[in-house]
Amino acid sequence: MFPNFVALFAEQSFNSTSVRRKDADEHFFSWKQKNKKIMQQVKAGDTVKVHYTGKLSSGEQFDSSVGREPLEFTVGAGQMIKGFDAALPGMVKGDKKTINIAAEDGYGERVDEAIIEFPKENVPADMKLEPGMQLTLSNQQGQPVPVIVVEVKDDVIILDANHFLAGQELIFDIELVEIGE
Repeated sequence: MFPNFVALFAEQSFNSTSVRRKDADEHFFSWKQKNKKIMQQVKAGDTVKVHYTGKLSSGEQFDSSVGREPLEFTVGAGQMIKGFDAALPGMVKGDKKTINIAAEDGYGERVDEAIIEFPKENVPADMKLEPGMQLTLSNQQGQPVPVIVVEVKDDVIILDANHFLAGQELIFDIELVEIGE
């Protein structure tokens, strides 16, 4: 039964002495277009889940979701840095890609205005401050602002409120795990 079906199929499909390359390409292109329509592509407003690994251009890894739940966010909602957000539209579930994000599309350039002279008298006397130490201040709205101690002087402490990744080119390996609505 099957051999007759195969013979009939072969006779109908490949009636000429050779398969023309153009016909094969057209059939493949048609199949690819039909299946692309079936596969949901990420667009702005979609809630997605991704696994990622973030590295500096030196290769040093600074963050990863490997071994944790995937990161969930809404594409285009401003929840992610600009360059990361822009990489997702057009991806389909299971896609993997590596992206390079310039500082201006990541955490921005380092700015001198984020270097703060903080009066030492506002620090508890028993607190021993050292360069490189991480602290948290509060802004006028009461929101936490992470800072790093740059230098301890007699009357002031020099703090850096730039994001620790500001001024850095970032590299992310991204895997799209899920597309929601």
